[in-house]
Amino acid sequence: MISTQDWADARRIWDYHQMGHPLRPCSVAIGLGSHDLGVADTAVELYQRGMAPLLVFTGATGPTTRERMPRGEAVHYQERALELGVPSAAVLVESRARNTGENIRFSRELLEESGIEVSSVLLISKPYEERRAYATARKLWPDVEIISASTPMTLDEYVDSIGDARLVIDMLVGALQRLMIYPEQGFMISQPVPADVSEAYERLCQAGFTSRLLTTDAPSA
Repeated sequence: MISTQDWADARRIWDYHQMGHPLRPCSVAIGLGSHDLGVADTAVELYQRGMAPLLVFTGATGPTTRERMPRGEAVHYQERALELGVPSAAVLVESRARNTGENIRFSRELLEESGIEVSSVLLISKPYEERRAYATARKLWPDVEIISASTPMTLDEYVDSIGDARLVIDMLVGALQRLMIYPEQGFMISQPVPADVSEAYERLCQAGFTSRLLTTDAPSA
């Protein structure tokens, strides 16, 4: 059972994970690969609204996408964008990255190799990954402006889209843990965690929402 307190804590962390950046046109939009095709849909919508002249999709496959996206997350995102009317010349694919740090590094390398000057990036992720993606990009690409974006939705809507409330809360908790421990490992910039968010995290850990937590010596961003 998920208690009323659990839900309140999950919503507090959900809100914290989202950056609330005002959208504006950027040099490029980068869609971070995952199991969620909504990232590709949002990237296409923002492209069609004139928020970026070029889309980069980045991501190989992982444990949660190997069967669903056998050709790689970035390739499936590209196929989705083409289906939705984006011209092929407006899409670049980076298909090696296996974590958020590699998403940023390899996308940056691809753009540099393609001769594309970048001063600002519209960084598109799952809703609960906005802050993590932002903090990682600011660490690895400090000389560009980062605007975070995701599909606008509430926690309840996201849970409905995934179909597993406990898994979603586990993911929220895991993403917050990474925000707290990765800066010390050099993977991202430090982000202040308000006391009420930290307390919500501790309660959810004590309630058993721990399947996505890392051990303290786990590598990889």
